[in-house]
Amino acid sequence: MRALVSAVGRGGLTRIEEVDVPVPRAGEALVRVREFGLNRADYLYLRQGDSGFRPGLDGAGVVAAANGEGAPGVGTAVAFHLPSGGAAAEWVTVPVDRLARIPAELPLAVAAAVPLPGLVAVRLLEQAGPLAGTTVLATGMGGGVGQFIIRLAVAEGAAVMAMAQPGLPTDHIEAAGAKVVHDLDAIPDGSVEIVLESVGGQLGSTAARKLRAAGSLLWFGQSSGQPMTLDFFEILRAGGSLTLRQFVFDADGRPGHDTRELERLLEMAAAGELPVPIGHHHDWSHAAGLLDDMAVGRLRGKAVLTVP
Repeated sequence: MRALVSAVGRGGLTRIEEVDVPVPRAGEALVRVREFGLNRADYLYLRQGDSGFRPGLDGAGVVAAANGEGAPGVGTAVAFHLPSGGAAAEWVTVPVDRLARIPAELPLAVAAAVPLPGLVAVRLLEQAGPLAGTTVLATGMGGGVGQFIIRLAVAEGAAVMAMAQPGLPTDHIEAAGAKVVHDLDAIPDGSVEIVLESVGGQLGSTAARKLRAAGSLLWFGQSSGQPMTLDFFEILRAGGSLTLRQFVFDADGRPGHDTRELERLLEMAAAGELPVPIGHHHDWSHAAGLLDDMAVGRLRGKAVLTVP
């Protein structure tokens, strides 16, 4: 079968090669992949130089064979998240408890865009606590995860302000329901209850000052590569306090629960309650270029690739 593999050190980022067809073990199903979603983690794992990593953390396709109790029947359309990758292939084996059934009216490409971004957003907002009536300041919302965070937070009753760099497209952020902000200094200090921070550096440090007393900062990334700094005495002089929590998505922590959450998100998408913006939908030969665009922030919306 054909699969997308690492080409790091061989003149590129990825290439399509022939590999062995996987054989499902007990508790697994064999899925014919039709679409897979690209995530920033795909790029990061590839750049680490692990030649054994194969891209594709999220995928959608059709069950071809199953070897486990409770598995969807042959021919069932399913979406899934694979923490170790490998969905960028014609065939993949998936643990039965990671298979989420796709509603008949939902295109496979849309379903493939949901798993990791949707599950990260759900878990992050769970940690944020009740959102109704709160004001949320979020950074790094331009990609697929940000779209889900904004839409789900707004659906729960939060007012979301999203920081964006001047000159970058923001219409998709506004369409998700956020107010776009280009200058954090225009936001009064102490005016938001929750900060969702994923950029780091000076931006993250400034965002923290916008919290009200006893506000909450959820730190879930550092895309700038620069650490965020907090001044204890500056916060003390402002008369405030804050709760700082680091969020890391543990894909292995609760597969059964996550599958139910994923099915809920897919049902919401099928009902039109959760629009899933796909910024790029191409043949899988475009993978390397799209991953490079994602790395430097040029990728708008989610990228989904078709496996012919």
